[in-house]
Amino acid sequence: MANFVIKKNGERVPFDSEKIKNGIMAAALRAGLSDQEATDITGKVLSSVNMAFEGQEEVATTEIRDKILSELDESQSAVAQSWRKYEESKGG
Repeated sequence: MANFVIKKNGERVPFDSEKIKNGIMAAALRAGLSDQEATDITGKVLSSVNMAFEGQEEVATTEIRDKILSELDESQSAVAQSWRKYEESKGG
C-alpha cells in the first residue's frame, strides 16, 4: 500500500489501513451483514485496495474511496449503498 494519503484538503498523512478497515466494517454492519460476513468482505476489499496501490508513495483519499466502492459494488452492493448513505448523511 502507499505510504501516504492525500486528504481532500491537501494534507499529507501516513497511510492507516485501520481507518479503511473500520469504515468497511461499519458499512457492512449497517447493511445488515453478520459479524463474520462483515469481517470476510472487509478482508477481501482491504486486500484488493492494498494491491491496487502497492508500491505507490502516495494516494488520494478519493482514489481509495473509489476503489473500495468499486469492489463493494461488484461483491456486496448493499454495503456500497450503506457506505454512500453514510457519506450523504455527513455531507460528504
